[in-house]
Amino acid sequence: MPVAMDKDKKQGDDLLKRPLYVYDLPPEVLTTLTFATSTSEVAAPEAIPSSKADESLPLSSPSSSENLSVGSQACSLCSLTFDNVLDQRGHQKSDLHHYNLKQKLRGRPPVTETEFEKLVGDLDESLSGSDSSESDDDDDKKESTLTALLKKQATLAERNSNGDAGNDDDESTTRRQRGSGKPPLLWFSSPVLPANTFFGIYRAIFQPEEANKETELVEVIRKKQLEPIAAPKPNADGGIAPAAYKGPHIFLCMIGGGHFAAMVVSLAPRQTKHGATSGPLNREATVLAHKTFHRYTTRRKQGGSQSANDNAKGNAHSAGSSIRRYNEQALVDEVRQLLQDWKGLLDTSELLFIRATGSTNRRTLFGPYEGQVLRANDPRIRGFPFSTKRATQNELMRSFIELTRLKVREVDPVQEKAQTEAPAKPSTPKPAKPAAPKLTEEEETALLHTSQLQAFVRRSKLPALLSYLKNNDVAADFLFQPVDSQQNYHAPTCLHLSASQNSGPLVLGLLTKAAADPTIKNREGKTAFELAGDRSTRDAFRVARDELGEDKWDWESAKVAPPMKRAEAEKRDERERNEEEKKEAERRKAEEARLKTEGPKIPSKTPRKGALGSSLPKTAQEKREEEARGLTPEQRMRLDRERRARAAEERLRRMQAGG
Repeated sequence: MPVAMDKDKKQGDDLLKRPLYVYDLPPEVLTTLTFATSTSEVAAPEAIPSSKADESLPLSSPSSSENLSVGSQACSLCSLTFDNVLDQRGHQKSDLHHYNLKQKLRGRPPVTETEFEKLVGDLDESLSGSDSSESDDDDDKKESTLTALLKKQATLAERNSNGDAGNDDDESTTRRQRGSGKPPLLWFSSPVLPANTFFGIYRAIFQPEEANKETELVEVIRKKQLEPIAAPKPNADGGIAPAAYKGPHIFLCMIGGGHFAAMVVSLAPRQTKHGATSGPLNREATVLAHKTFHRYTTRRKQGGSQSANDNAKGNAHSAGSSIRRYNEQALVDEVRQLLQDWKGLLDTSELLFIRATGSTNRRTLFGPYEGQVLRANDPRIRGFPFSTKRATQNELMRSFIELTRLKVREVDPVQEKAQTEAPAKPSTPKPAKPAAPKLTEEEETALLHTSQLQAFVRRSKLPALLSYLKNNDVAADFLFQPVDSQQNYHAPTCLHLSASQNSGPLVLGLLTKAAADPTIKNREGKTAFELAGDRSTRDAFRVARDELGEDKWDWESAKVAPPMKRAEAEKRDERERNEEEKKEAERRKAEEARLKTEGPKIPSKTPRKGALGSSLPKTAQEKREEEARGLTPEQRMRLDRERRARAAEERLRRMQAGG
């Protein structure tokens, strides 16, 4: 008997070590699967961990604060835990975390990730996350978008106070009603699993009539099992093979912030050379078609789309606004043309998973317009029942894997029993949750000063920074709060942050006009001068040393190099600028000479394999990646800025010629 139990345990452990695909379950799981009604009631949708086999794609959703293990890899403010420190640091830079910080400063409770998604649902720019970029521009954009959200809340509050609460659009109300439904996961038990362990399957992959009949769900899953097939071969012209329309497949689409990504994926498992099947890993899922677009449509450092700004304030007349309007229309045309090209695949798709944030993006997909392909009332349309990031092909593939892979959850029966029996025992009430320590007025003021000063430094706003210090009677050596945070550990003062940002004008202004102390060291024992990353910023310290004199500070203790005259520093900067301009002029001249003799470069005729194995010319994205190969991050950024500038100049030239 113990031998049989050990065998069953080993079999269950083996199941947890590999991904389980909903449409191709092993016989030992399929024949023993039963619907678990009690677990579906206990398991909160926010406390659903990914399976052990899916640790590379963690689902970090907020859980109950009572069950949260607060530690070095947790966020007690947002009630989240993380698998590693990198995920924790990424969360601390997210919109959700910054929004909850602002909520805390105002004495309001923090919101969960699901609630935050609903709050920003009507904004044109997706705030649920993006492919993280830690640049200053992203920080500025985040700040401005959160400001837009707070302004929107203030406007709604004013409407409610004036009796205009009933003017909310029907679409937003409908979306809130859709979001307040049943839990997104259905739970199943199986004797092949370890004790107190359950399988979870997303409700969204079932039809509404199927999900409502919980007693028949196991039979529905058995009917959804598919035989492995080979990937359909493309036509001779590179088009989609007719066989692709016949097999079961789903459509996934995301659009927001000028980014669009769409994909059609076959549900049937792929057959390997040896006849075996495998789960939907990136390299094994059969992608029938995929496409991504990106257009510059959002107002950098200001948030929101150009059309939203035009509707609110009237049409702007800057060159950037004209480019953004042109790009918005171009994105609409490209997306609708793609949907028309894929109409056959969309009409035969079993389900349509769509994320369209904001009314502008919804109109792009659902119109109305002539030749409309997608309909908002299509019963096959689903939203993604989990948080998603920026619209990319990788994010679509991650979402497909998350939707079609079984989740695993272990339930502690002792804890579950205690939770159910606690209300029945009034003599032993459940201990109250300790209240979070309330910030004092000084602490709240310090946090506010920190956010404002850091924002001025990141934007290189020297006059505004100096004015803020003077008007609010804040010392230039003010220590950012909280002092133990990762960023403030490295750059605790305005001078340290300016030096680490390589902002020479800010450094010079803080030293000469605000009397900032250069001898202060951060928690790593480094002065501001030691954080400067380029020669120009270091020269700013040297010029300040010359103008303030040797008696002002202990410059040796501050590790500042010998003094330098301002004229000498400006002369060296001018000389370097002239050299760079000369090199650029020579490069342009050589390129013009080459174009006169050779003409434009012809793309390489070496065929590449497309998503369906067809020979296709290199895409623009592949060409850009090839050009950037081998470059340093700074060189890539410079190349990207030059490319965007040339593209903007060309678009303006075309618009002026057409106008």
